[in-house]
Amino acid sequence: MNARTEPAAAEGETDAIARPPVVRELLLVAGLFLVYKFGRQLATGHTGEALHNAHRVWDLERTLHLPGEGSVQSALLHSDTLVHIANTYYATVHFPATAAFLVWLYLRRPAHYVWARRVLATVTSAALVLPFVFPLAPPRMLAATGLVDTARVYGPSVYGPPSSDHLSNQFAAMPSLHFGWALMVAIGLIAATRSRLRWLWLLHPLVTLLVIVGTANHYWLDAIVATAMLAAALALVLPQTSSGGTPISLRSPHRTVSTAGRGSEQLAPAAEDNVLLGAGR
Repeated sequence: MNARTEPAAAEGETDAIARPPVVRELLLVAGLFLVYKFGRQLATGHTGEALHNAHRVWDLERTLHLPGEGSVQSALLHSDTLVHIANTYYATVHFPATAAFLVWLYLRRPAHYVWARRVLATVTSAALVLPFVFPLAPPRMLAATGLVDTARVYGPSVYGPPSSDHLSNQFAAMPSLHFGWALMVAIGLIAATRSRLRWLWLLHPLVTLLVIVGTANHYWLDAIVATAMLAAALALVLPQTSSGGTPISLRSPHRTVSTAGRGSEQLAPAAEDNVLLGAGR
């Protein structure tokens, strides 16, 4: 996320689009993280139902012929170092990466920031409802999977025994916000930059997917549901101008460059072009 990865035509974006008040945004983003962290605890106390649903999800995946989660875990277990790295990634990357993403957008791409923050808030709010109607134990708790709780065996672990863990709801595996947030980070950074290498940001959700499955914290279906919820949020939360008016165009920002010198009357519509998905080279 340096100058080389930023669209030249958008260098003046931070001047043209006012940033939201920083104190308000700090409170909103802090509230988003707190809602995610503590909101799911309200759906605790459904151990039996969560384990029953886990069997249903496991059987459904086999019916759908999805790849076995065990194949990913087997690859990790070939090396104690690799599995430790995966556990560390699961425990430490999720929140900091998302926070860094929002901070960078706020400072360098205000319009993108507002859009991304709204999408993340929508996905997170919707995801908090699912554990109430479909509590789900992770595969590491289901003996039928034959999977190892890698965090408990190899460390580090962010969870304690479910009966005494009052800081998280371990029966809220679906959807995987680890994956949903990681995918949004990649989409947001790809949208906000023009570098030909920007598609490498997709490695973040890809690695996250392999980590959450390989450590037996999530099923494939948890990530699939998170993807569907993110797609719905992206369809509902459209990027808008800083004034909240007509949605910004998603066409290529090259139009802004190509219309330079044609007169101010032609530059006006080009100013509405969006850099969100316009970096389409």
